[in-house]
Amino acid sequence: MPGAANLRRIEVVANVASGGVAPDALEALEKIFAEFGLPAHVCAPSTDDLTSCLRAAVDSAPDLLVVLAGDGTVRAAAELCGPEGPVIAPLPGGTMNLLPHAVYGARPWAEALRLALSQGEVQTLGGGEVEGRRFLVAAILGSPALWAPAREAARHRQLTLAWRRAQWALRRAFSGRLRVMLDSGPRAKAAAVSFLCPSISRALEPEDPALEAAILDLQGVSDVVSLGFHALRGDWRDAPAVEATPCRLAQVWAAERIPAILDGEAVRLASTATVRFEPNIVRVLGLPAELREA
Repeated sequence: MPGAANLRRIEVVANVASGGVAPDALEALEKIFAEFGLPAHVCAPSTDDLTSCLRAAVDSAPDLLVVLAGDGTVRAAAELCGPEGPVIAPLPGGTMNLLPHAVYGARPWAEALRLALSQGEVQTLGGGEVEGRRFLVAAILGSPALWAPAREAARHRQLTLAWRRAQWALRRAFSGRLRVMLDSGPRAKAAAVSFLCPSISRALEPEDPALEAAILDLQGVSDVVSLGFHALRGDWRDAPAVEATPCRLAQVWAAERIPAILDGEAVRLASTATVRFEPNIVRVLGLPAELREA
């Protein structure tokens, strides 16, 4: 990639409402760019203005779009940029920060930014696509997606609300079974199916041309409670009912619209959905493997 000297226009979107961005982040950003002698335009929108801020930043055609936010905001930025648009530097400013950690290692955002500007290289990230929506971390289709509101309430320490939402998710757990076909395999019944992108999968290498798919076969209330508990903690893949396999194309059917989570964001899909691996989702200013693992 162009070194820092070739970055003539930099746009920064800092989601200060994400809960992972400290109050002094804007001042720290300006200081870092000043160290490198780089001009940067910083936008710190409210939650309601986040999408318009991202769109304005992308429309200005910067050499680099720095996103200090959670995985969901990075996903939105990637959809706007695409593989031919601005290069993204996804800094950890959310709760899970799975994608930033995959790109930069588990580092604070300021350290990750300095390394990206001094030693970064352009890397193309693959991921998934469903109904025209892209994802770079993971997608969960089916009843476990109903646990997302409970997870968010728990994250904001609204424990009573989290409990009510968890009870509602539990009641709905067996009401919307899926039919799933992975690649050209047989159809299977499932409570849910998940897809992990190669950049964060434990079973795949980052360059593998596939998603890590898991059919979640929940046999009873104990499995639902276990999966819900792991979902609230953020590590649902450790639940006993999860078994994974590589997959490039999947078909998912249901009797009604399918609840889903894409990179942490809750959405509703149609009753029939096609999930596919896409090798060129977006370009990022990432670190070489030896620096990510240092």
